[in-house]
Amino acid sequence: MVATSQPLAAEAGLNVLRRGGNAIDAAIATAACLTVVEPTSNGIGSDAFALVWHQGHLHGLNASGGAPAAISIEALRRQGHSEMPKFGLAPVTVPGAVAGWAALSVRFGRLPLTEVLAGAIELAEGGFPLSPTLGHSWKRALLADRAQFTGREFAPYFALFAPGGHPPEIGEMWHSPHHAATLSAIAATRGEAFYRGDLAERMVAFSREHGGFLEREDLENYRVEWVEPLSVHYRGHDVWQLPPNGQGLITLLALKILSGYHFSGPQSPETYHKQIEAIKLAFSAGFAHITDPAYMKLRADDLLGDDFVAQCRARISARAHEIAPLAPVGGGTVYLATADGEGNMVSLIQSNYMGFGSRIVIPETGIALQNRGNSFSLDPAHINALAPGKRPFHTIIPGFLTREGQAIGPFGVMGGFMQPQGHVQVLMNSIDFNLNPQAALDAPRWQWINGTTVHVEPSFPNHLALALQRQGHQVMRTLDSGSFGRGQIIWQNPATGVLCGGTESRTDGHIACY
Repeated sequence: MVATSQPLAAEAGLNVLRRGGNAIDAAIATAACLTVVEPTSNGIGSDAFALVWHQGHLHGLNASGGAPAAISIEALRRQGHSEMPKFGLAPVTVPGAVAGWAALSVRFGRLPLTEVLAGAIELAEGGFPLSPTLGHSWKRALLADRAQFTGREFAPYFALFAPGGHPPEIGEMWHSPHHAATLSAIAATRGEAFYRGDLAERMVAFSREHGGFLEREDLENYRVEWVEPLSVHYRGHDVWQLPPNGQGLITLLALKILSGYHFSGPQSPETYHKQIEAIKLAFSAGFAHITDPAYMKLRADDLLGDDFVAQCRARISARAHEIAPLAPVGGGTVYLATADGEGNMVSLIQSNYMGFGSRIVIPETGIALQNRGNSFSLDPAHINALAPGKRPFHTIIPGFLTREGQAIGPFGVMGGFMQPQGHVQVLMNSIDFNLNPQAALDAPRWQWINGTTVHVEPSFPNHLALALQRQGHQVMRTLDSGSFGRGQIIWQNPATGVLCGGTESRTDGHIACY
């Protein structure tokens, strides 16, 4: 089974499974295909994270990159920046997704990358029609960007994604032969061309031409990191996340706080109130302490310790409370889940961060670079202060669920700071309230924004919104569901091995299985 936000990508993963590949091969195939069929959220220049269940063990992959060696707070201030730029070359960190694909393939894959990436290459070369949610996001971004990004460094971005001067319409065919050639080079060299070959030279040359900081040594020296996943026990299950520099720790802390309560049902004011308050406290701790592990002053275990959790829980009352503000940031991320007949499973997420990312495209390569460096601060005292080689605070988080040492399966909800909030809501729908994967994803969602402000999507019941308002929450109903995350789930019945999948109704999602 393969579940993701684009049907063509899910089917590409399934085709790899049918040809004898395993869940890891399928995940790589799907991830590569998503760079083609959902460029509004990710690209070849993305970062990636994965949790891999292989032969009864869970493995963690951190394929995020650090800041270039030549960048610094002082260098950006000399360029006239008072805060970390959102777009352009300055927020581009070393892209890790390609190295992540290669590392997954070498360690766990069964098929060669040339075969695994064939589906993505074919779609990039031959083209595909834009699906509804994709087309809406694509057009909205390009029309907004046209007036904002006028520098020469942004010209390749518009040339690739607005061919002929306009973004493609829903149902219109779009293709990128340069993207296909780049994926072919990556497949033939197991990623070497991207970090040490012609593609690396092109990225560095473009960066130098337009005042960026990325150099050849940054790419040559990049290595992914295999990490030990973190977990908390929640109502008979173990919930797994990757350790920092990602925000998965926020999910775990919120769940551990909530484990001290009993909830009567999924749609009750008390359930929503305590979820929201727990998320606020978890974000408060996360923003204060999560960064590149080399720079963290507290360990993850300290933040998940019983004493600290009890202190957090004691702060929850019948009224909404204020904490340090959370600045909402639009996300551009894709999530996928795969499972094979041997019991292997993958939870993988990759992202360009803000939609199309930095809006930097390397000419004639199809490489769109992420803008993850925007998470850095130019305040030297900040926990996420910019530093050469440092990895930024990352929003993208894959999740995994086990019970008594057996895999239940992968899950994820993409969408900036919505992700821990989506994880908590989907997991509680599944574990506390026994909803099936599709129902767990379809349930109405809330999103804490800052202070006591909470957004609810259009389908959120009005009587519950009014009840939350009476408890001090400033509830705002949105006009659409675009900011509430898009997720996928694959649960396995440990007794039978039967898989049950769900995919997000808020996007062009698809479950491919046989």
